[in-house]
Amino acid sequence: MATLEGCRCRGASARNNNSILYNILKSDSLVTPEEQQQQPSQHHTLQLLLQKTPPSSSSTSSSSSSSCPSSAPPASQQQQQQQQQACSCGSTRRRGVLRAPQVTCKAASAVLVKTLRFVKNVPCFRELPDDDQLLLIRSGWAPLLVLGLAQDRVDFETTETVEPSMLQRILTGLPERQSDAPSGQSHAPLGVSVVDIEAIKAFLKKCWSVDISTKEYAYLKGAVLFNPDLDGLRCLHYIQSLRREAHQALNEHVRLIHHEDTTRFAKLLIALSMLRAISPPVVAQLFFRPVIGTVNIEEVLMEMFYGK
Repeated sequence: MATLEGCRCRGASARNNNSILYNILKSDSLVTPEEQQQQPSQHHTLQLLLQKTPPSSSSTSSSSSSSCPSSAPPASQQQQQQQQQACSCGSTRRRGVLRAPQVTCKAASAVLVKTLRFVKNVPCFRELPDDDQLLLIRSGWAPLLVLGLAQDRVDFETTETVEPSMLQRILTGLPERQSDAPSGQSHAPLGVSVVDIEAIKAFLKKCWSVDISTKEYAYLKGAVLFNPDLDGLRCLHYIQSLRREAHQALNEHVRLIHHEDTTRFAKLLIALSMLRAISPPVVAQLFFRPVIGTVNIEEVLMEMFYGK
């Protein structure tokens, strides 16, 4: 079992309580009275944010669902995507926005509340230094959220829009960056790249095709939360041990429950690798920008997590 090196973890005092298997399953199934009291305030914070939803923009093109193929696109399509991303002066870049932002953002906000509750209920996470907690939250909130969307089977549809190319911006007088826009005006690109949307939807479809169980989701959350690849961690070795233990617990569970499927653990690791390719700015832009506008999502997270 993992032992805390240089950190104090009161969760390790009781028998087996230092096991991530124990901690994660406990946190994913139980809600303490303190958390029950905190949940209304978290929902209230999100409700206030949902009331700030700006009017829908009329600049989107004809609606099209952003379906995602489960396999990689053909080489010719990849070349076209690379050419579109490389050329910023003569071509437009495909972007997408939520087709039903109120519905999807509300569902994502509910998952965010449950995600933060999960993190707060992992005893050894709470015993980490505050600096390490902040680093792990800032790094892990987005992949944990997308993992929660998969677990709750939250699907979404998008509408494709077009971001003006650099040449179009020059000809029409639009600023190249949002910071260049006059006060009170915003010319930030709508939505996120279609490629990023397809990556999120590909991950969701991968999880649903594997039919991941509740316990498997819990172990995957632990592997995502305890990320030892961040700079500045004070309890690096302990966090490394927790990551290893999460993988080990997942592997043991799969061999016990799905012993006939020798490829299942590999499939889960593939899904995990797909998840790590999804960046927090993309998740914030797609699921929360329609409701909170230019408000920093990390400020909202800190307010919800620490009650500031």
